[in-house]
Amino acid sequence: MVVQPYLHFYGRCEEALAFYEQALGAQVTFKMRHKDAPGDYALAGEAGERIMHASFKVGQTTLMATDGPANDANAPAYSGFSISVSLDNMAKGEKIFDALAQGGEIRFPWQSTFWAKGFGMVVDKFGVPWMVNVENTEP
Repeated sequence: MVVQPYLHFYGRCEEALAFYEQALGAQVTFKMRHKDAPGDYALAGEAGERIMHASFKVGQTTLMATDGPANDANAPAYSGFSISVSLDNMAKGEKIFDALAQGGEIRFPWQSTFWAKGFGMVVDKFGVPWMVNVENTEP
């Protein structure tokens, strides 16, 4: 079994994918627009340019994304979860945390804790909650 987050960006999917490529070194592995859907499923005009489905890899994990409904006013907030990024390098952890925080909201500033060399929590500019953790592997 594989469990994969599926993120809805309400018309900002293209922007989000570019952001994650820059912030996380993500690699977009698949992107399909509504205009490219078969037969009657294809949409024209502005709706056709919206991303119907995308997949992107962050490290070993594949996440999926879509533009979803266009109405940002009715976009629900992400809640009840965070996407956790685990690293073994402090400099890289802090760099990723700082990149995700650009235009977002820091919920727990980057710092050492009793369980981690470095840890921080941030909600990125798309409303996606992230935790970045560099474990303390020393006893």
